[in-house]
Amino acid sequence: MPLPTESKGQNGNAGPIAIGEAARQSGVSAKMLRHYESLGLLGQVNRTDSGYRQYTPGDVHTLRFIKRGRDLGFSMAEISELVGLWHNRSRASASVKRIAQKHMDELNTRMAAMQAMQRSLQDLLQNCHGDARPDCPILDDLAGKGSTGANCH
Repeated sequence: MPLPTESKGQNGNAGPIAIGEAARQSGVSAKMLRHYESLGLLGQVNRTDSGYRQYTPGDVHTLRFIKRGRDLGFSMAEISELVGLWHNRSRASASVKRIAQKHMDELNTRMAAMQAMQRSLQDLLQNCHGDARPDCPILDDLAGKGSTGANCH
């Protein structure tokens, strides 16, 4: 993905932009933008003489890249590695695929665990009538008493 060569700044001209405008253009909050900067994902961000951050069009593009990575559930460590690979034109796509495949495998594992939780909870709900009596297999299960086969009445 090539970096953009031009972006409109606050005054409509190409050039450095302040944090609020960078946040607006990238869809990342100013707080998260500062966090990503502190993690080194943006490299060196220029500052004015009075200390205000000035972002480049390339920074905004990188922020969009990070946001998309977060939207896909990549960890910050994975995104850091992906940003490095993205900026490295001599990278091997196999390195990128390895990260994405590992993430997909982790998603599949988490989805299977969530489906197992869903099945367990569905079973517990089916065994509980939810009436005025105190006996309840849901609470028994949470308390570690196991399934006694008794239903809520």
